[in-house]
Amino acid sequence: MHIACIGVGNMGGAVARRLAGAFPVTAYDPDPAAVRRCAEAGVRPADSALAAVAGADVVLTSLPTPELVLRTVTELVGAVGVGTPLVDISTIDPNTARGATEECAAAGVDFVACPLGKTPQHAEQGAIPLFVGGPAEAIERLTPVLARMGERVYQFGTVAAATTFKLVSNLIGMTNVAVLAEGHALAARAGIDPGVFAEALADTGAASFQQQVRLPWLLDGDWAARFGVDLAAKDVRLAVDAASRWGVPVPVGSAALAQLIAAAAHGYGDEDVIAIAKLCAPPNV
Repeated sequence: MHIACIGVGNMGGAVARRLAGAFPVTAYDPDPAAVRRCAEAGVRPADSALAAVAGADVVLTSLPTPELVLRTVTELVGAVGVGTPLVDISTIDPNTARGATEECAAAGVDFVACPLGKTPQHAEQGAIPLFVGGPAEAIERLTPVLARMGERVYQFGTVAAATTFKLVSNLIGMTNVAVLAEGHALAARAGIDPGVFAEALADTGAASFQQQVRLPWLLDGDWAARFGVDLAAKDVRLAVDAASRWGVPVPVGSAALAQLIAAAAHGYGDEDVIAIAKLCAPPNV
């Protein structure tokens, strides 16, 4: 089973390298450095997205914005074989997912939404959850690919449900990052030892995935972007917009979005989302 990966940045690249351990994989990304990192793991580079999908049994896209996902689907769908699954692992809104489904269906291609959980480091190890929606027969054919990608597959039925769940997950997760940053700043101002703070927090009801993964980076001043501020702001904005369309008030999520926007305005957009802690750090800590 030959897989074409379009977009091999942090998460897409991790998935491509993981898949290359079990399948022939061809990849395209406009960033040559991203493609080189994949080539070192046995992924074959392509000169264009169209070249990458030629002859592929599965096409996988991982792109930063809904607009780019839809534009890429429109560009590629005519070159993808009839009945070929086009699997998007990006974080997009349900309206975009429906539009991509319609584009693919018109060409006889099966669009499958498969957003992912956790971090690129987890993806490299195949230790991520997959949130899948789309045609049941296409998902069934993808079983060996999905099994290689992650440790658990959650079936949501429709592409809209799968993509909406991912927005909900990121809304909760990024709001947790924002309040974690504030709690750290308060503890630092109170003179609490950072090591004791981290150890004790992990033993309370405030323990979380973000505390486990990102608090050590915060304490080390490690701002390398595993999931950057700009992308986090995009995802939370999509969630807040979806909530608005459905008439669901999300004041806490909206406050987290405001913090992310402020962090980007301060020049932290390309740093990991935990860099929002810089906005509330005590000046003498």
